[in-house]
Amino acid sequence: MSYAIIRNTKYKRENLKGIFRHNERRNKNYSNDNIDKEKSYLNYSIKQPRYSYEKEFDKIKEEYNLKGQIKTVSNIACEYIITSDKQFFETIGEEETKRYFETAYQFVTEYKNLDEQYIMSAKVHIDEETPHMHLIFLPVVHTKDKKGNDIEKLACSEFWKAKDSYRQLQDAFYKYMTSHNFELERGVPKEETRREHIDLKEYKEITNFDKTKEKLQNMKLELPNVPEIADININRLSKKRDEKILEEIIKPKDELINELYQDKLLMHQELLK
Repeated sequence: MSYAIIRNTKYKRENLKGIFRHNERRNKNYSNDNIDKEKSYLNYSIKQPRYSYEKEFDKIKEEYNLKGQIKTVSNIACEYIITSDKQFFETIGEEETKRYFETAYQFVTEYKNLDEQYIMSAKVHIDEETPHMHLIFLPVVHTKDKKGNDIEKLACSEFWKAKDSYRQLQDAFYKYMTSHNFELERGVPKEETRREHIDLKEYKEITNFDKTKEKLQNMKLELPNVPEIADININRLSKKRDEKILEEIIKPKDELINELYQDKLLMHQELLK
């Protein structure tokens, strides 16, 4: 039987731009070979962001007067990746697959009384091997200030305060989905299996380690074909030399470097999972 799968990742502000471009399919090229661009039109949003994730975050924080100190190193958003296995979705069919993700979305709104207004985006990807949903939310806790007033506080560490918070999430998600008539199993905790380690060969097979390592070794960062400074005919320029160099050489390279950097961040985040 298939498993109910929900995974959580925490993000700092600097991560949001790259996550937005990936989830909302704003990139032209992807390092992930599993993405079939011809099927990207099948992707859909259960909740569509009004702006980029960064701007969406700022709007929500201001609109709901969220308290809490935010520093450069603070985790300000979380992402649930919700899925099961390919065979499960093929068996239940298209309509039930939609109901699966809609039900999972409803679970997130209710879990820890999060409320829907703190979800920035919920995007279902059908253009990869296995359907899955990327759900980005603000980890808001309902608490009180020093004067005893009720406040909404953005606090990732408090949202995931319990030592077994991840297990609680898995348990709650499994119970919620099965209560809505999805035939799924809950993974067996290591406390019951009593298995602490797996050998290196088995680990590499499970994680597809060798193929991933080969891809990383073969990665190349290619700069765009832009003219060199020596190729610019200074005598024909209508603009100043420095402005021409900035527009035709420096800016195109800087933009591509930034895009490649964001793609690499996403790849490393996926590898960590």
